[in-house]
Parts: sequence; C-alpha cells; structure tokens
Amino acid sequence: MARFVLLLAVAVILGPISGQSADDLAMGLHTPPAQAKPAFEWVDGVKQHPDYRFKITTDRDPPIYHAGEIVTFTLSATHKGQPIDGKDVKWFITNDGLLPALQAGKVVLTNGQAVFSGSLKQPGFLQCRVDFSAPGESVPGAKAAAAFDPLEIKPSLPAPNDFNAFWDSQKKLVKETPANVKITPVKSPMDGVECFNVQADCPEGANFSAYMARPIGAKPGSLPAIVCTQGAGVASSRLSIVAGWAKDGLLALDFNVHGLPNGQPQAFYSDLYKGPLKGYFTKNPDSRETLFGRVMYHRLLRALEIVTSQLEWNGKQLIAHGRSQGGGQAIAAAGLDPRVTLMCAQIPVFCDNTGMILGRSSGSHGIVAMDEKGVPNPKALEAVRYYDGTNWAMLTKAEGFFTVGFIDTSCPPTGIYAVYNLWAGKKDILAFYRWGHIAAPEGDEAVRKKVLAHIGRTVEEISSVVSKKAMKQQTGEE
Repeated sequence: MARFVLLLAVAVILGPISGQSADDLAMGLHTPPAQAKPAFEWVDGVKQHPDYRFKITTDRDPPIYHAGEIVTFTLSATHKGQPIDGKDVKWFITNDGLLPALQAGKVVLTNGQAVFSGSLKQPGFLQCRVDFSAPGESVPGAKAAAAFDPLEIKPSLPAPNDFNAFWDSQKKLVKETPANVKITPVKSPMDGVECFNVQADCPEGANFSAYMARPIGAKPGSLPAIVCTQGAGVASSRLSIVAGWAKDGLLALDFNVHGLPNGQPQAFYSDLYKGPLKGYFTKNPDSRETLFGRVMYHRLLRALEIVTSQLEWNGKQLIAHGRSQGGGQAIAAAGLDPRVTLMCAQIPVFCDNTGMILGRSSGSHGIVAMDEKGVPNPKALEAVRYYDGTNWAMLTKAEGFFTVGFIDTSCPPTGIYAVYNLWAGKKDILAFYRWGHIAAPEGDEAVRKKVLAHIGRTVEEISSVVSKKAMKQQTGEE
C-alpha cells in the first residue's frame, strides 16, 4: 500500500498497521501486540471482510488540497477477487466524519468502481464513507479522507478568560494536599532495571497509583524522566512500559487514571469498567469542577511531582507521552508544568473540544451532548473549554510531537491540527492518511526515536548496550 508521513506537509515513507484500537490496546512501545487472527482483516488501515475488498483512493497522493479545490474519491470494490458489478453502495461525504453528511446518495457499481467528489471552502477535512450490504454478511465498507490546508486550521474558540486562574488554583490544590507517597519495590520484568509500586494521595480523597522504574545503579542527577499517560479504559498501571523506558536509560513513571491498585486480576478492572466506571469519561459534564478530567489532571500533576522529586532525575529533561486519552494528558502536562521539555501525543483527545459550533468535528469525545436540533449542551460546552489542548499549546515551550489519523472519528484530525498549529515550541507531526483511531507501531517507534534523540541517544546505541550486557550475563561477567 502507499504509505506516507506528513511533516509540515512533506511526504516520507511509512509502514503497515497493527489493526488495533488505541483505546483497547494494553501494550506500549516496548511490548509487541498479540497476534490473534481477527474475524476481519485490516487493509490500509480499514477493517475488511475476508471476501470483500473496498478501497477508496483520492486523485492526489498525499491527499492534501487547498480550500476550494475539488477532491475526487474513487471506490474499488471486489468480491473474492472479482469486481462487484450492478450492486448498490451508499456513500456519504462529511466534514471530518460529522453527520449529517454534506452530500450523500446511492450508486450502482460498474465493473467494481464508483466515483464521488467534494470540496471544502475552509481549512479542514473531508471524509468519504461507503456502506455496502450483502445478504447474511457483515461488510465493513470503506473510508478515505482529504485534508484542506491542514496547517491553516484554527481553534473554534479562544481560551476562557480565567483559564490560567482556574488551573493555577488546581495546581495549588494538589501542592497543598499531602502526597503521603509510598514506594515499594516489585519484581522487574527486565534485567538491569529496578521497579517500584507507587501509591500516593490526591486532593479530595482521591488515590494515586503508579509503577516507576529506573536502571539499576543509577546515580543521583543522572537520568532524564518520562511520565507515561494511559488511554481510555480501566486498567492497572503498566509495568512493562516503565521497565522498557528504564532499559532505554530513563527514569519512568506510568500511572493509571483511576488511582486503582496495580497488578490485580483482569476481572477486577473489567468489572469496574462494566459497572461503577462505565462511561466515566462523559459523566457529570455540566461543570469544569465535576468533569472527570479535573481529577485525572490532579493525578497527572501528582505524577509529574513524584517523578521530578526522585534523586536520580537530572533536572533537565522531562518528557510526557500518551496516546488517545493519554495524548490529551500529555498535551496538558506540557501546559501545566513548564519543566516538560518534550511532549509526545499520539492521536490525542481533547483537541478543539468545541468544534461543533463551526459545524465540524469535536475532540471532546462525547462529553458535549447534542439535542435533536443539533444544538450542544451549553453547560458542557463551556466546561470542556477548560480541558482543551488548544489552550495548553500556547502556554508551553516544550518540543511537541503528534500523530494523527486522517479517518479518525474518535480523536478527529481537524482538532489535532488546531492544537498542532498553535504549538508554541519546536514541533512535528506524523500523519497516517488512511488510518483511523488505531495504535500504529510506526507511531510508537517514532515516539521512541524522538525520546531517545531528545536525551541524546539512538536506538542503535541502546541496542548495542543491551546486547553487550546480555553477553556479559551469559559469560558470567555481570
């Protein structure tokens, strides 16, 4: 397949995808995904039926256009390798996947093909979706997207006038709440690394729960630090993540957003996800004080506080990294703490949360409900402004690295570019033109390379050190 990277709209070659949702993925940069064979297959970033193949291409590759230009989408459809002829498909052209569609209709396939076209008069994303029905079969169809002047996308609303004052009050609240940190050694999953279970207190009786790791024998003031933030869901903190980063020479901390005990059986977390914590992200949306993000960011502030209080931190490099919900937290970390020097956000949430007021997609991930006339809940609309990545982007001097999926409807590209375009520090962005809200191994590897470059190391250098240590262990020298 054609594979590209967008770095200030310059194309570079990429690789294949994992086929897993970022929010469902429990692995991290240092743990490969499970290889169970799915009922469906992933082709060019889109779920496909084994017997049906639907692919939408654009007349420009990469699919970058100027506002007002026309994009032509061409659908190719086959069944068991043969073009589908004389069958109907439903098609929709939307503003970044947002319904109702700008254009929609039904067309009969001719020799396995159909053609659609559309345009945007302003910077943004145009998405084409095709649905197909087959008797007794569930056929996923296809999606494609085109960007219109993505580097010109602006936020839908400015920051609230008291944005800084509100978050200054929250930082003060966390600082004045005794942390009562307890650090307990736990068994490390990797040689050469020591790991710890970290428990602490947060404001208003909330718990903090994390894993932390560092290279064995690290000297005071010798290590760059990284705080890893989690995607949506209910889970333990991730021991393999911090151990992997420690293997790369960092002091690493990964905390779970609910302050839950670590290392419990999976059923413990699953029952909470199905029960008390079901839909936690969108609960109590009518106030900035009651949104889940407030408590989540209290824990984020506590994580930054704990990792930077360790004697091994070098006081120079502080990195925040996360994906999806974690990506939104990483952006916030850079805005909340001026010590953050590198921020890596993969397909992040909370990017232009109020986009719906301009008739485009929103990064609020369902927090702002819409009534039957398409009018957003005004209280929720006001509340999410205090959690918008566009507001953090202008407050930081940290280097920023983003990934974005052009057909992502969970964390839409329009909002991510709105944040990226405002980012005050050095920045770049890795775009997956044909992918949605999925965890791309290429994105993970790009983050790892970015982090290692930031601390003055390379993947090859790390691999060499690890290989030498393994050899010494095998020969009994270490």
